[in-house]
Amino acid sequence: MKKLTVFMMAFLILAGCSQGNQAEEKKQEPKQEDVTLKVASLIPPMTEILDEIKPQLAEEGVKLETVVLSDNVQPNTALAAKEVDANFFQHVPYMEEFNRKNNAELVSITPVYFANYGLYSKKFKSAEELPEGATVAIANDVSNIDRSLSLLAQHDVIKLKEKKDVYYTQKDIEENPKNLQFKEVDLLMLARAYDDTDAVLMTPAYAAPLGLTPKSDALLTEGTENDFAISLVAREDNKDSEAIQKLSKAINSPEVRKFLKEKYDETAIPAFK
Repeated sequence: MKKLTVFMMAFLILAGCSQGNQAEEKKQEPKQEDVTLKVASLIPPMTEILDEIKPQLAEEGVKLETVVLSDNVQPNTALAAKEVDANFFQHVPYMEEFNRKNNAELVSITPVYFANYGLYSKKFKSAEELPEGATVAIANDVSNIDRSLSLLAQHDVIKLKEKKDVYYTQKDIEENPKNLQFKEVDLLMLARAYDDTDAVLMTPAYAAPLGLTPKSDALLTEGTENDFAISLVAREDNKDSEAIQKLSKAINSPEVRKFLKEKYDETAIPAFK
């Protein structure tokens, strides 16, 4: 009986020591640090969407830092130079043109929303009212020249030749019944062109500061059957990282869909299911 008692006491002591060691080992295990993701962007609603998903990502160990830049070139140059981890401001054709010009390896992670592109005029109430020789402002980068001309062709304002290159240019205009004159300006100057030209083609982000929305004010709109969804973009070398994939999931979440529906229903159409 005494031997059994001694044995039980020894067993309990050993068990206690083992549990104590395990507890000590747990205490000594280093706490996994949060990962910081820097995402370059420009203007609302992109910046607001990033703010919307910060709490969700924080719960998953990802600290999201939005880097707001001042033009539509810096977000890609910063991403290519690894100064940021991703960007959120552009459509895929714009990204592809940057890659071609800069031998870069930026990749689209996921589409987020369609910025409903439209034709606006301060002087005329319909596209039919545009006079002979009217001046129409369009963005001067090749992807948005293509986009602008395609929208006008979609509505039979002009007719384009069969596409033989990556992008349409003004040289591809086959028929131009009103002899419209296209003025190519920097993307960030489109809002100013609204005052200086007969009409301007632009996204809701640049129309909004003028108090304009696609559904209420645009003479023509683009819709969603196109490749121009505003997308989350990263690099080939980090596209599969856990943090980027968490960001991708968060930016395509029901919360973002609800946010767009409640705040940007007229201007931003979710591009994800």
